[in-house]
Amino acid sequence: MVFAVVFSCQTKHKQSPQIKSQAKVIDINTTTDSLVLFGEHVISTPLYERDLAISPQGNELIYTLGDYKQNKRCLVSLNFENGEWTDAQILNISGQYQDIEPFYSNNGNRLYFASNRPIYNDNTRTDYNIWYSDRIESAWSEPIALDSVINTKNDEFFPSLTTSGNLYFTATRADGIGREDIFVSEYLNGQYLAPKPLPEAINTPLFEFNAYISPDENLIIFSSFGRADGLGGGDLYISQKDKTGQWTASKNLGKLVNSTALDFCPFIDWKSRSFYFTSERLSLNNNKLEQIESLKQIANHPLNGFGNIYKISLDSIL
Repeated sequence: MVFAVVFSCQTKHKQSPQIKSQAKVIDINTTTDSLVLFGEHVISTPLYERDLAISPQGNELIYTLGDYKQNKRCLVSLNFENGEWTDAQILNISGQYQDIEPFYSNNGNRLYFASNRPIYNDNTRTDYNIWYSDRIESAWSEPIALDSVINTKNDEFFPSLTTSGNLYFTATRADGIGREDIFVSEYLNGQYLAPKPLPEAINTPLFEFNAYISPDENLIIFSSFGRADGLGGGDLYISQKDKTGQWTASKNLGKLVNSTALDFCPFIDWKSRSFYFTSERLSLNNNKLEQIESLKQIANHPLNGFGNIYKISLDSIL
């Protein structure tokens, strides 16, 4: 088993030593060939964490933080100041609506995300759409929705952009291949063109969603559910373009990354060549519970089956 922490229901679970420095826990500068829980007890906690984004400058982290059942989700950030990571704070543009799936522009001064906030002055709309906000000193500007070429009355999720500005996202549309597909909209002359579904090397009649696209548009990592080679609740797959510019058949990343639970929300930090993703994997044995305290320890541990963020070297999965 690649990654396992076993709870003991018979003896008291030992707490981690006091964290003297978050910088020691939140390490974005090095990577490892074995899977690790990212920022344990600081970022990855008993709550639901997903959708990590690291600024191009490496001095800010933004991710989605939700309650146990994701009834409330918001974007939170940590900043690296004076050799330490600050405590997580809700972004000034988040906290009222369901805000998820952040993605930085190439220079780090624009943040894209998905939200169910009212759109186009229509307060009846509760579908998810793609928005962006520009950095203004230490805050973010009032979010602006992408136009209706991208945002429809159905859901649009998980924006990911290339250096050229092309936008990849998840949606369910009549011109798609499956029940949920990955689309791309070419950015040309300052405008987004009509989105097109990715080919059958990526999309299938099943579920494909939450894709990370490399800046040069030659590599894509995404999740799919229901495939014959899947391990359970949804697996991460990879595809790269061949010499002719066509996507190769997508490949399951295997047990080094995937579990029997949902594994999704990929992100690559190219500076450290680290691969991050979210997983709902659970670590639990079947020992009989003797005390209520044991149940509380399970519920209040990061590996309680709710979302956490994991990290492994990019080269180990290529």
